[in-house]
Amino acid sequence: MRAALLRRLAVAAVTVLLVVTATFAAVHLMPGDPVRLYLGPTASPAVVAATRHALGLDRPLPVQYLEWLERFVRGRWGESIAQQRPVARVLGDALGPTLVLVGGSLLLTYLGGILVGAYQAARRRSRADAALTGVTAVVYALPSYVVALGLVAVFAYGAALWHWPRALRLPAFGEAGLGADLLPPAARLADRLRHLVLPLTTLALVGIAGTARFVRGAMVEALRQPFVRAARARGLSGSRVLFGHALRNALVPVVTLLGLQLPALFSGVVFVEVIFAWPGMGRVAVQAVLARDYPVVMAVTAVFACLVVAGNLLADLLAALADPRRAAAAAAPADRDGGG
Repeated sequence: MRAALLRRLAVAAVTVLLVVTATFAAVHLMPGDPVRLYLGPTASPAVVAATRHALGLDRPLPVQYLEWLERFVRGRWGESIAQQRPVARVLGDALGPTLVLVGGSLLLTYLGGILVGAYQAARRRSRADAALTGVTAVVYALPSYVVALGLVAVFAYGAALWHWPRALRLPAFGEAGLGADLLPPAARLADRLRHLVLPLTTLALVGIAGTARFVRGAMVEALRQPFVRAARARGLSGSRVLFGHALRNALVPVVTLLGLQLPALFSGVVFVEVIFAWPGMGRVAVQAVLARDYPVVMAVTAVFACLVVAGNLLADLLAALADPRRAAAAAAPADRDGGG
């Protein structure tokens, strides 16, 4: 077990290293000079050269990469070229909003996906199952930015145009409204939750659709297994067979799905944060790319890569814990001891 964990950690470290290496090469191959963008077109060549030297951008690229990697490992992430602030502070301000979106969407994705998929599996080949299959297929095929723009058109602009009740008119931009800090705590929280609805719904809808399709397939396959027929033969109720036996076995591949969903989720977060002007890491990354802010781009990429790799390791651990065969193997020695 320890050897397998060490192998996984080694693979994770190599994966992060490859990602940041490819990102470093890509950002330095992009056209555009970060110093020129920062100083403006009126800066003299002497000032541009001095600034480039001060930032270390006049050194050979391999030297720059090794120096960045050494500083990053030691926790010295440098200073943003465009914002003139420490990169750690830039990311620290943006990490919380992104984790709120990612964590909330994962929670809704798995709760909603498991419920919808279990409902479809229990009523497979019915009209409800066929309708939900069609809906989830369409939603899952839509890019997240298309879903986001559709929700904005309906619940922001459309709701105002059609004079919907205020509760259905949802804000489309930012984390909070103007002057929200002056509101009482309860009203401030309500305002932030209203701003969270549309970006969170965008990510959750796509995730629920994909998870529901996966859960339905896994549960239909589990319901065909001999242990389910044996449970029914013992007179167990349908709900107990469905949730206590079929769902438990279907959760193993569903939990593994988490590792596959995380890269798509983080890429979707980038589009969603830009569309909704959400002050998270995805929006910071896009702004840094446009400004050729190399330190911020590299740090955001490294953090995203570490989060994805950590999520994959967590998915493997949860899959092992959810596996009924593992639980049975762990209980077998106790049963033998008790029988003796």
